Amino acid sequence: MKILIIGGTIFLGRRIVEAALARGHEVATFSRGRHGAGIHPDVTALKGDRNDDLSALGGRHWDAVIDTCGYVPGSVRRVMDALDRGSVAHYTFVSSVSVYADRPAAGCDEGAPVAAITPEQLKEAEAMATGERATARTYGAMYGALKALCERAAEERMPGKVLNVRPGLVVGADDYTDRFTYWVRRVGHGGEVLAPGRPERRVRVIDARDLAEWLVRMAEARTAGVFNATGAEEVLTFGDMLDVCRTVSGRDTRFSWVGEKYLLDNGVQPWSELPLWIADAHNGIFEIRNDKAIAAGLTFRPIGDTVQNTLQWDRTRPQDQPLQAGLSRDREQALLKNAPHPSH
Repeated sequence: MKILIIGGTIFLGRRIVEAALARGHEVATFSRGRHGAGIHPDVTALKGDRNDDLSALGGRHWDAVIDTCGYVPGSVRRVMDALDRGSVAHYTFVSSVSVYADRPAAGCDEGAPVAAITPEQLKEAEAMATGERATARTYGAMYGALKALCERAAEERMPGKVLNVRPGLVVGADDYTDRFTYWVRRVGHGGEVLAPGRPERRVRVIDARDLAEWLVRMAEARTAGVFNATGAEEVLTFGDMLDVCRTVSGRDTRFSWVGEKYLLDNGVQPWSELPLWIADAHNGIFEIRNDKAIAAGLTFRPIGDTVQNTLQWDRTRPQDQPLQAGLSRDREQALLKNAPHPSH
């Protein structure tokens, strides 16, 4: 197959390229050319901008297109309009479980309501898309609704030929968000670690390699529809995850579980300062069902494999540089010092 990956130069995109090459496909990427130069010499690197110059996409045939980086519906339409859609057999759009409205309840599936925004908000978001550094964070609270609109835009352009995939938290090597990496690194440094809330709290992550390989197989089969692609169905708790990080790192790390009220009262920012921790009322995001994807062949490697892969990659980076997410060591120690009898 000839596969075009919109993006393909960072994190998940790199894993999709690797999975497609491993399965014998002819691969091209389309990006602004700011990352990953020379990483995959067997890949055709098309340069352009989905919000500006799309000329490199014209006049080519693709058996499958996998779009990893659409944030607003206008940019999805522009890409699809630039392609010769009569010569594109299948289109995959990588969306997000953030599309779900009103704090998704534990156990919701692909049929749950999605978020919405006003026409004025959409206009504002489309204007932001032309910014030099527009990312998921750029759109804030609008992000989920925009992803839902992107899904709709793709389906409107190629009805019946679109796979809309809603991943949960994607993790592993090259993760530029550092959310999962924070815990892998922090536990690997040892000592007393501030752990948020309750150890039995449910979490779920998906290794980028597992997601990428499944996306390629779904494109091969030309599967259409909407699929949640969160982590393994086996019950993974926050405590389990940290224990695995400790085992893999081989450090004598101690966990002090600090109550949610204390953390919130002290202005600790869920998700950003303590990644993977959010208020109990929102934790349903970690219990969205993905039975449909599992039935379609989505599989998961052990969490220890993911931790090991992340740890090895992170150790190639300067350890004295701050991560994009997580508490500073000074802030962590101050919180631990004043916490009311944290449990170990």
